[in-house]
Amino acid sequence: MTTNLDEIAPDIYRLSTLVPDIGPTGFTFNQFLLDDDEPLLFHTGHRSMFPSITEAIERVMPVDRLRWITFGHVESDECGAMNELLAAAPNAQVAHGALGCMVSVNEMADRPPRPLADGEIIELGTKRVRHIDTPHVPHGWDARVLYEETTGTLLCGDLFTHLGDGPALTTDDIVEPAMEAEMMFRSTSLAPDTAIVMRRLGDLAPNTLALMHGSSFGGDGAKALYDLAAAYESQFLSPS
Repeated sequence: MTTNLDEIAPDIYRLSTLVPDIGPTGFTFNQFLLDDDEPLLFHTGHRSMFPSITEAIERVMPVDRLRWITFGHVESDECGAMNELLAAAPNAQVAHGALGCMVSVNEMADRPPRPLADGEIIELGTKRVRHIDTPHVPHGWDARVLYEETTGTLLCGDLFTHLGDGPALTTDDIVEPAMEAEMMFRSTSLAPDTAIVMRRLGDLAPNTLALMHGSSFGGDGAKALYDLAAAYESQFLSPS
């Protein structure tokens, strides 16, 4: 198992592991390392991927420098290696939404997590990471995203999930591939506010979208999120 490492924004690194037998063209599992005075990791990966992921982290910095361990929602590919990372980084703390901490993480993490209120910011040094609650978008009651304000990078979690092993960063359309994957997996929770939440994230006007599955996107993130919202309304949310 090989984990690739690419810088997709200043001091923001994509760690990507391809699993070739998922879907017709394979499926990537991606983590994002924000290197700063207090380094932050978004997604831990599966527990089985821990050796490969930590080896990739070590190409940037010693893993024991990690200060924050974060993820979009409780799921094995997002937080499966949480406790292994806590053991490897003695000064690290899990930071998650207050609801997710109450429902799951307080009992799962080997050290007490930091619960975050909607809109709360973690200062990493030069970077500022804002926690944004997005319940059930794309899925999970505890779902949330992180927005790194200084680089305009939205850590999207499972939003825009698509298949294949494309480049680390693309300027190509990511909405059509995301809708193709949705038709295959049907993984998104569909609720009256699904498109509203996507548009609210678009209002941030991010210029980099860091995706958990598939290539990250560089360009007009607002348009991509508005187009994704419109696609969901057209295909899944409009009355038949």
